[in-house]
Amino acid sequence: MIEDGLKLTSYFGERHRVGDAFLADALADLYERYEIAASVVVRGVEGFGLKHHLRTDHSLTLSEDLPLVSAAVDRRPQIEALLGETRRLNSPGLVSLERVRLVTGEVGRVSLPGELRAGAKLTIYVGRRERVFRVPAFVAVCDLLHRRGVAGATAYLGVDGTTHGRRERATFFGRNADVPMMVIAVGTGEQIDGVLPELGALLRRPLITLERVRVCKRDGVALADPEDHPGVDEHGMALWQKLTVYASEAARYQGQPLHRAITRRLRSAGLSGATTLRGTWGFYGDHAPHGDRLVQVGRRVPTVTIVIDTPEQIARAYAIVDKLTDESGLVTSETIPAMRSSTGRDHRGGLRLATRHSPHL
Repeated sequence: MIEDGLKLTSYFGERHRVGDAFLADALADLYERYEIAASVVVRGVEGFGLKHHLRTDHSLTLSEDLPLVSAAVDRRPQIEALLGETRRLNSPGLVSLERVRLVTGEVGRVSLPGELRAGAKLTIYVGRRERVFRVPAFVAVCDLLHRRGVAGATAYLGVDGTTHGRRERATFFGRNADVPMMVIAVGTGEQIDGVLPELGALLRRPLITLERVRVCKRDGVALADPEDHPGVDEHGMALWQKLTVYASEAARYQGQPLHRAITRRLRSAGLSGATTLRGTWGFYGDHAPHGDRLVQVGRRVPTVTIVIDTPEQIARAYAIVDKLTDESGLVTSETIPAMRSSTGRDHRGGLRLATRHSPHL
């Protein structure tokens, strides 16, 4: 069964506080109180905002306030009920609100809506130590998606969040078995439609969402440009775009890690901001699923760089990304439309334009 849902994503700094609490904790508390179906806090490794202050784990002096991303997903009324509180908490940060399709109940073969047929983003929420036939669930999911030929998938390790409305926070000495992770995959609607029943059979209590996406480039091969639109919908309300680059930490551009080269070029060009996340396992293109192993030289984990801005700025960002991904990487774009709530109020552009004050994307 497919239901209408919303995904609320907050971008902010690790040291951002709300009163006596860190914002990450305040948001997780809020999502627990509202019993949100799935939420996860992921720590970034690099980023910058409108003030162009670079934060990266590559340097001790620049790693004091790394970016964090907090995503919450549920049915539309549940997310709309907490929008006001989320905005007040994250007043200096960036918040995006995007429409998703929730796959609920027993997961079987479904008929995807027409807008998802060309390209779909699939997100699967699992527990950190959830296992499938003695294999970590996130590894089993990525392996399945790779066998079915989807364009790419990345597993992100959460440090906090909710699963089926219950909060699960990572602790230093705990097993952290139920701390949420998410696996984000990109493929054609036909590929995603075909793999859903297998995911339902593989996982115990899957939480799955679907979103529209356009694959722009894969392993140096250009497939499509980001959607070209005037920046407003038919009602004159702002439209925003998200540009995402999936790569590997082992990927290089002129000797520099690809994700680092992208971040620095975007920053030098005066873009509004970017955030890079590091996955724990995944793949893109024909590359086999990979991640950190006990014995290896160098890191081979997946990396994901996200840029959210106006269509005009995204066009500039894509021109830069296009040059840097001439050999490797998976590049996608998404449009974040204006949405009207069930109360009749408009969520303009899906975004609150707080990037003017945010040090991070």
